[in-house]
Amino acid sequence: MHTEHNPLLQEWQSPFGLPPFDQILPGHFPPAFAFAMAQHRAELNAIAEQTSLPDFANSAECFALAGSLLARINALFENLTASETSPELEAIQLTLAPQLAAHHNMVYQQEGVFTRINALYQQRKDLGLSTEKLRLLERIHLNFVRNGAELTGESKQRFSDIVAALATLCTQFSQNVRSDEAEYRLQLHDENDLAGLPDSIRESAKQAAADRGTEGCVITLSRSSVVPFLTYSSRRDLREIAHKAWKSRGAHAGKTDNRLIVPQILALRQEQAQLLGYANFADYALNDRMAGTPQAAMDLLQKVWAPALERVHEEQADLQTLAAELGEPLDIEPWDWFYLAEQQRLARFDLDDAEIKPYFALENMIAAAFDCAHRLFGLSFKERCDLPLYHPDARLWEVCREGEVIGLFIGDNFSRTSKQGGAWMHEFRSQSRSEGKRIVPIVINNNNFSKAPAGQATLLSFDDVRTLFHEFGHGLHGLLSDVEYSLLAGPAVARDYVELPSQLFENWAEQDEVLKKHALHIKTGEAIPDTLLAKIKNARFFNQGFETVRYLGSALLDLQIHLDLTEKVQDISAFEAATLEKIGLPIAAGINHRLPHFGHLFSSDGYAAGYYVYMWAEVLEADAFNAFAETGNPFDPATAERLYRTIYSVGNSIDPASAWLAFRGRPAEVAPLLAKRGLN
Repeated sequence: MHTEHNPLLQEWQSPFGLPPFDQILPGHFPPAFAFAMAQHRAELNAIAEQTSLPDFANSAECFALAGSLLARINALFENLTASETSPELEAIQLTLAPQLAAHHNMVYQQEGVFTRINALYQQRKDLGLSTEKLRLLERIHLNFVRNGAELTGESKQRFSDIVAALATLCTQFSQNVRSDEAEYRLQLHDENDLAGLPDSIRESAKQAAADRGTEGCVITLSRSSVVPFLTYSSRRDLREIAHKAWKSRGAHAGKTDNRLIVPQILALRQEQAQLLGYANFADYALNDRMAGTPQAAMDLLQKVWAPALERVHEEQADLQTLAAELGEPLDIEPWDWFYLAEQQRLARFDLDDAEIKPYFALENMIAAAFDCAHRLFGLSFKERCDLPLYHPDARLWEVCREGEVIGLFIGDNFSRTSKQGGAWMHEFRSQSRSEGKRIVPIVINNNNFSKAPAGQATLLSFDDVRTLFHEFGHGLHGLLSDVEYSLLAGPAVARDYVELPSQLFENWAEQDEVLKKHALHIKTGEAIPDTLLAKIKNARFFNQGFETVRYLGSALLDLQIHLDLTEKVQDISAFEAATLEKIGLPIAAGINHRLPHFGHLFSSDGYAAGYYVYMWAEVLEADAFNAFAETGNPFDPATAERLYRTIYSVGNSIDPASAWLAFRGRPAEVAPLLAKRGLN
């Protein structure tokens, strides 16, 4: 397609520069990427070829601003391939992956640019730069070094080859998982197959079947479909089928077999790390995180592992007692735990998820999240229904603060076959300033809730509500960002810090005053009663051993496989089994993510050797929320203003450790985390 007719290369005239979704076709992307990459190369060459001495404006700042067209196109492409893909987009994605990786590699191995950046870096303390400008220079220099700018000769070429190969392999990994998820369906034919399922789950299963063009009810591998089925179905045989399908994503012989891809990714990462002078990939990855070293991350996980393991053994014994009473097999399997735990929760706390869900309609929970953002940060949300988006399920809001639009927020909450699994926040554009004018961010939250039939409210479990608030916490990190340079904006921070704003925001989903206002029964409109709130609170520590060891098992497995690479890992299933046996994880509990579908690790390197970050951030957020608790007001204005000023608005313009100290006044403590999980 000719560039002059390509909407990706035109000035976007939609309000606030929203992408013209209704004009964009898959075929527009390849020529647009080619044009934008060429433009970026030209911009970098112009920096390198200057004859004037390097200064911040003509080198660091120019580098930060270069490639803006490419960044705009890439952000749109990444969002579409995750939220609303197609066979055509997937084919383009696979073709483009090594090209984009090669371009990224070229950027950071541009010797002329690095020479100028390095010269500035060496004299950075004498340049009189502002805090943010100094931070930008330091981050740019570090990115160059971590991407091989100091390599030479064959090592430099080999590094480039590895980057390209990893891009292709990680894209294949991600597409394989999505393919397995999209193609699977467990058909429920009659009342016997539906035994034990509440009406809300039956309705969601009926809608899933309709979405896939089939009759009856269907259970999919979306977490919001399969976990409720495992929780309520009294058909042990069907639970086993569903669980095995859920846990075997990416582990089927044939074209989607990630067991062949993961060893290649691991070997290339190890080689990449060694080229840069690190013993292993975990050392390389954590060198630029708050933890600093794999040992520091491992030490934190081990502090929680021991009490969690003790608790999960107690829970398993309790479930075996219950299984005997119910006439269920005593050899509890992973497909039994969710079901038995729910039966025990009902008996012990008189708390039935089917009783809870009518109070948690999706629409009301969106309003609750918006209301908390208003009370904490002064935000207001105005829905816009007049602008085209990429899918009918996606919704758009203008976000205002102090009478000014500060960002656009897109919510895309339902699962579908064209969408990857899980929940995530992304941006179509990051916040920045240009000539003093704020460039508003365009932020998106994706969830995978099971959609109710037309005309009915989509009901959430309380775990779903936490997920909604979690991703919205990420969204607020992007929306509230107030920095000059997009490279430092919002969530562009260390991985073990980026989860602080998201996990912290979950706390407001549990506040009585929020629930009494927004948790309204879908039929009567009555607020959730105090008796039910009391039941929820009484059960807050229930099954925490199970939840904690499932997460920790995945996190320890991640660190171990990125540390233990003195010999190539050929059989990831055997490595996984041996590692989990060594740490003593009960087979009946299992882990959150098995290696063949562990997208955090192998869809990209973003969370590789970094799944621990959720626990690291939970230490921070538990301590941070205590700052509100100590005032006696979860919406204390002074604490909320300090939170905005030191955490949510500063992005990566200051060091995370310094930002934390500015908010809390002291280092974080582990005790609040253990207390929050009931493990103290």
